[in-house]
Order: sequence, then C-alpha cells, then structure tokens
Amino acid sequence: MTERYFPISEYERRWDLVHAEMRRRGVETAVVWGRSGGTYDRASDIYYLSNYYGNNSGQGFDNALQNCRAFSAVILRAGEKPELIIEESSPHLNLLATDRFHSTWDPVTAVAECLRARKDKGPVAFLGTDFFSMKHWRELEAATPGVTWQFEDDIVRKVRRVKSTPELDAYREGGLIASRACTLLIEGLLSGKSEAEAAGDAAREVVRSGGAIHMIPISHGDKIDNMCRNPLPGYSHDTPKAGDLIRGFVYGPMFQGYYLDPGRTVVAGRKPTHAQRELVESCVEVTDALLAALRPGLKVKELVALGDKLKAGLNVEDDEMAKKFPLYGHGLGLFFEQPIFSVAMGYGEDEFVEGMVAGIEVFFARPGIGSVGFEQNAIVTSNGIELLTKTPMLWW
Repeated sequence: MTERYFPISEYERRWDLVHAEMRRRGVETAVVWGRSGGTYDRASDIYYLSNYYGNNSGQGFDNALQNCRAFSAVILRAGEKPELIIEESSPHLNLLATDRFHSTWDPVTAVAECLRARKDKGPVAFLGTDFFSMKHWRELEAATPGVTWQFEDDIVRKVRRVKSTPELDAYREGGLIASRACTLLIEGLLSGKSEAEAAGDAAREVVRSGGAIHMIPISHGDKIDNMCRNPLPGYSHDTPKAGDLIRGFVYGPMFQGYYLDPGRTVVAGRKPTHAQRELVESCVEVTDALLAALRPGLKVKELVALGDKLKAGLNVEDDEMAKKFPLYGHGLGLFFEQPIFSVAMGYGEDEFVEGMVAGIEVFFARPGIGSVGFEQNAIVTSNGIELLTKTPMLWW
C-alpha cells in the first residue's frame, strides 16, 4: 500500500518555517491556494504543506454542484496544524500530513466558512493571486466582507527554496530516474527511432519508476531552432536523418513530486561536422563552467555575468530557446522554483544557498549550423555541487 514518504516531523519543520515567515510579514492567518487535477505547476505549495494532490481531471467548468474544481486550499494559523480544504470526496487519509481537513464540492465557500467560524479579520495572507481565477476571487471576497486580505504569494515558495536532508535524498532518487530516462531518450534518437518512439522509451522509464512526465520536448534538423518539432505533444513522428542536430529534454516530477529536467544535444549518426562538434562542445563547456561556479553566497547576477562573458567569446547568437528562456537556469523543487538565474527577470541580487537544487541551462545558435542546448541538475553544497543528472553530455 502506498504510504506517505516523509515522516510527520518533516512537515512540522515546514509548518514552523512558514509560520515564522508569516510572522515576519505581520500575518497570523494565511490562505494558501493550489491547483492540481492533472497539472503540477501550481500544486506545489499545497503538496509541500499537506502531501495532498487532487486527482480531478483538469480544471473543469463550474456547475450547479461543483465550483472551483481542481483547486484546494490550506489555512495556516500560528501554532496550529494546517487546515486542508479539498475538492475530493474520498481523500487518501494515509497520505495526508494533517488530520484537519474538509471535503467539499466548493472550496471557495468552504474557505469562507472556516474564516467566518474563527472570526478571522486580518490581515489574512492570500497566496495564489497569479493563478487563482478572477471569478472565484470575487466570490471569496464577497463571502468574507469582514476580512482584510494581504497578498503574499511567495511565503511558502521562499521557504521551499532550501531543501531538508530528506528532500535531498528524494532528489538523489529522482536524479537516478531522470538520468536513466534522458539516456534512453538520446539512445533512441541516435538509434534511428522517431522522436515519438524515443520519447516513449523515456516516458516508460519514468512511469515504471513511479514518476510522472510533464514534457518531453524534442526537435531536430530543419526545426532545431524551435523548442519542439510538434508543439502539442512535444515530439513528432519524424525521424532524424544522419547529420541532423537533435535536442531533447525530459521534464517532470521524477520522484515524490520533485522536478528534474535534463537536456542534451547530439548529432544523428554520431559523425558531426567540425562546425557542429565545435558548437556542441562549446555549449557543454559553458554549462560545465556555470555548474562549477555554483557555491553558497554566489549572487545570481555574478553567475549571469559569467555566462554572458563565456558566450561573448563564442560568436554565437540567441536562438528561440534562449529568447524564450533569457536565463541560465532556475531553482528546482516541487516544480521550477525561485530564484530564476536571470538579471532581466529581476533576480540579480538573489544568492545561492547550501541545500538549494539548481537547473543550469544554456542555449545558443550559430547561423548556418543550428541551435544547441543543454541542462544539468545539481544540489548546491558547502563546497560546490553534487550532480544529479548523469546522462553523458557528449555522444561522439
């Protein structure tokens, strides 16, 4: 029988850290919203606090019976266990980290009733303004006329940045899964399989290991400048031809919800031209140099300056991937996490801390040759990095 992976002591540690952050922001009560229902990008805070993930099939349309589908909430109060509001009639009680929960077909109404019952007036922190729907916000606001809301989207995200020892152990397990899957993806693409067949090999490895797939974006040949050859699934039924550049990534919550997203660039036939070899190996060198630079106390702007300096000497330009992701990576956790390794995105003053998990990614192109990209995932330690993604970088 599936059991909760982390002990209750791990969740108590998390609650204490979040309560401390709430106090720093002057709030005694917080309502944390999440959305699961088959997606992962906004499920993280709820899962982190309660080990709850809802299995509704997407954010369905509201109707006479159900409202705010696929959303859940946690109400936090200093010194108390979290109060979980779920749109689930039969939760997995053995998995939940709190025994205080309400099952409902209408999370908005249930949250409002809980706040009224305790006569919470505020300020009450609201976490989720960047994805909670305007319709449901208006319903909640109308149902809580005595509450003063204070928008604090990043209270839990801030705490999630640094991982505990048990979380890092989960990441090590996830790294093994992601590495096996990425290796199978590249081996399949180099063996003459179509993008879809190779993606299937990678996906099977993740699924059989107990993980889940978010995306497997692949491109090659005349579409190498694009993130995916076929945007909807992320992969096409086309087969790379000898001499094509191929770029493939495997994204997903590989183990216990913890994300990894390694990526590689190779040449079909394993016989690159001199120009292809030089371009691919240059991207590997930049990726490795940025990984080697990671250490506690390093500022994001310093990492970005190093990446820019390394790229400036290569006579390369930004491809679609570099324009789409103007960064050198991002924090990792129960999805992509802050900080983003970018000055343009406003994270320049953020510092790396021991216990963070980082994804270092580098993309660039050279006209007439094509686009390349790599990503590695690693734990930031007191004296450097612990590499999680072990798929070979070069496949000559």
